[in-house]
Amino acid sequence: MVPLTRGGEHAAYDGGMSLPTLDALHAALTKVNDPEIRKPITELGMVESVDIDDDGSVRSTILLTVPGCPMKETITKDVTAALSSVAGVTDVQVSLGVMSDDQRSELRNNLRGGAPEKEIPFARPDTLTRVYAVASGKGGVGKSSVTVNLAASMAEQGLRVGVVDADIYGFSVPRMLGVSNPPTQVDEMILPPIAQEVKVISIGMFVPGNQPVVWRGPMLHRAMQQFLGDVYWGDLDVLLLDLPPGTGDIAITVAQLLPNSELIVVTTPQQAAAEVAERAGAIALQTHQRLVGVIENMSWLEAADGSRQEIFGSGGGQLVADSLSKSIGAPVPLLGQIPLDVTLREGGDRGVPVVLGDPDSASGTALRGIARGLAQRGRGLAGRKLGITPT
Repeated sequence: MVPLTRGGEHAAYDGGMSLPTLDALHAALTKVNDPEIRKPITELGMVESVDIDDDGSVRSTILLTVPGCPMKETITKDVTAALSSVAGVTDVQVSLGVMSDDQRSELRNNLRGGAPEKEIPFARPDTLTRVYAVASGKGGVGKSSVTVNLAASMAEQGLRVGVVDADIYGFSVPRMLGVSNPPTQVDEMILPPIAQEVKVISIGMFVPGNQPVVWRGPMLHRAMQQFLGDVYWGDLDVLLLDLPPGTGDIAITVAQLLPNSELIVVTTPQQAAAEVAERAGAIALQTHQRLVGVIENMSWLEAADGSRQEIFGSGGGQLVADSLSKSIGAPVPLLGQIPLDVTLREGGDRGVPVVLGDPDSASGTALRGIARGLAQRGRGLAGRKLGITPT
């Protein structure tokens, strides 16, 4: 083996060509991100060694966070491509190892930035992450479809987005976002799968098949604590929670664990649904959460001749917004109306949200408009340190 040198010095081939330096190989590896953590493998302590033979062949050992890492093939491919791009490299061989317990502990501390193990980062007063809890009074109004499409659309706009499937009994987010990989667990830290550039966690990733979850309130509360505190979310711009219908245990838990969270209420135009949706929004009076607005789903069906058929009536969304505005004593806007559209349902069934699969459809256009409005609200400044000291 030819030892690699620092400072730009080069060892020479027998044929007069120069070997790449350690700095050049290291620089190439800094461009390789762990597919789950989305940080360079060099920062995560995953590069155990890099060696080069006198013919330009490079051998590297990469440490996986856990045995059987589902992304090992992607890591191998990316490392091979990065090292092969360095001038003077003739061949690359990548070997995979596994981090020791001490190395995994160091990784956890690195990712959490020294924060306590069980701390919920979004509950900190200085967090800049917008947390939207998407609620509904009753099931079947399309709350989950709205949540995943808002998430996918905001991610497409360049925001860093996460989704918590908080509907423990009726989880559906993994299918709708097309999640294909299970979470990776690094000791007590969980790395959420990423689908459509959105980080996702759901109880559906931890139960076999279509097995039902039969839990009482304390178990639901503990599950939410784990989703928010044990999962490594990284630095998110937006976190969306798909709440279960109604005003039960999960809604109360979210208000307790995430006091900075804001509510979005989803309803249909039907008066009966609107009345129930009002109750879901009025919980903000007791939890002291801010109401962002109301989204009306299934607003109308557009016929071939361009006419609109209001299958579920009309005006329910505006009715909820007006009623909540009066109850809260602050403006609660109608954020948008989403028409009945078969492409929205088809996208959810195949795991490609309509905002990505058919963005110019009637529902895709409406959802992208709502997502743009939410994205433009920016990150919060409450609790942010401004660097000002008293004189």
